[in-house]
Amino acid sequence: MEKTWAISGVDLHLDLSRAATGPGTGTGTGTGTGTAAVGAGERGVRAALTDALREAVRSGRLAPGTRLPSSRTLAVDLGLARNTVAEAYGELVAEGWLTARQGSGTRVASRTAPPRPAPAHRRATPPRTPPPPVHDLRCGPCDVSSFPRAAWLSAARRAITAVPHEAFGYGDGRGRPELREALAGYLARARGVRTTPERVVLCAGFSQGLALLGRVLRQRGVKTMGVESYGLWVHRGIAERAGLRTDPLTVDGHGARVAELDDEARRNVRSVLLTPAHQFPTGVPLHPDRRAAVADWAARTGGLIVEDDYDGEFRYDRQPVGALQGLAPEHVVYCGTASKSLAPGLRLAWLVLPEHLVADVLDLRRSGEWGMGVLDQLTLAEFINSGGYDRHVRAMRLHYRRRRDELVSALARQAPHIRVTGIAAGLHAVLELPPGTEQATIQAAAWRGLAIEGLSRFRHDAAGPSVPSPVPDGRDGLLVAYGTPAKHAFAGALETLIDVLPPAPAPTP
Repeated sequence: MEKTWAISGVDLHLDLSRAATGPGTGTGTGTGTGTAAVGAGERGVRAALTDALREAVRSGRLAPGTRLPSSRTLAVDLGLARNTVAEAYGELVAEGWLTARQGSGTRVASRTAPPRPAPAHRRATPPRTPPPPVHDLRCGPCDVSSFPRAAWLSAARRAITAVPHEAFGYGDGRGRPELREALAGYLARARGVRTTPERVVLCAGFSQGLALLGRVLRQRGVKTMGVESYGLWVHRGIAERAGLRTDPLTVDGHGARVAELDDEARRNVRSVLLTPAHQFPTGVPLHPDRRAAVADWAARTGGLIVEDDYDGEFRYDRQPVGALQGLAPEHVVYCGTASKSLAPGLRLAWLVLPEHLVADVLDLRRSGEWGMGVLDQLTLAEFINSGGYDRHVRAMRLHYRRRRDELVSALARQAPHIRVTGIAAGLHAVLELPPGTEQATIQAAAWRGLAIEGLSRFRHDAAGPSVPSPVPDGRDGLLVAYGTPAKHAFAGALETLIDVLPPAPAPTP
């Protein structure tokens, strides 16, 4: 019986220091989980225990459904007689604070708080903010409902069975060699990256990798990083927190205008962050001439290109766009991630570094603030080596292509005046809107329960992303992340989107 009590007991902190004192034998002081007043009579202690439990429930510290310790366990913890605890429980059950059922123990009762009446002067006031979104087409995660749970679990079992004991130690600052070797082979085959396992450094997400690079560049005397004039403000913020100023390069229909790096005003720019395979958010690839030009700029000036290949595996046309790193391996840091191909919750990303950066990045990793777990690294290595990763990527590529085609077809049928761009790759499309309609469309969508983002939100602007401002080239648009919703929610999200789009302009007489 004693073994059962130890297994079923739970810790409960109660302060009985205000128990009334009175005649009778004193009670002990609970160790670790509660305190009873020394010298208090049983009746006073029971009242104190009842009050403490009632207040814990009333204040919300003990949530509805919380299982309480057995009367025997709590009596031992508090140094009280078991009958004292049982009587306190019984009183609170009678009052409705607790429930007691044979086989399920004593639990906090569910209590429905009465609705608070609105002040009379506000009862007829309409809501001032939109309702919580029902559909979400904002850019961010992939379709996480499609995560390959069974295949991942099988890979994890195989990996953890075969791994040597030393894998659970501190290990190499670059990450597990199994995953670095698997990635070196995969990236060479699938993305045209030229590397060796020794130049691959694993990170807990792309953000961590960018922060590492920013710190290393600042230590080397770099003060400014060129960025695309449209991009994710989170990444600009990471660079700026590392001590780098960000200088925007104009983005047009061919990607970033990298020739601007040779402007006299940018002579101090010695690093640039690009999304060359699929510019975020406009969706265009960097033109081949510009790819060659930026590689030449890096070689001439000793500059460094940070290549964010966030969704390079999801290309739907027949013109593959390989990694820019293949043109200049000693001047490009290739950044890849499993956030789009598998799930962002894995926090798995990788840097492929030029040889001259490896030592500096590892020195910074040894400071102890850049660690990451081992098990998911081992699992991904096994997932890649077994062919599971390739199979999953191919299946998701087909899945997302069908989603894209569904979006494009629905717009062609019901909103043919809306032009769709950036659809050759990735997990989102850009819907071009009539000038001046972007913010009104986003607000209309919010009131219909649809969360969506505008193109201007991603423009490099000193005012920040929360302050909408005119787009310099006159474009208004929406980003539609067709890869985000689960399968059952996509049709409803698409229907709501089409309903809120601006109507076609009236024909000119």
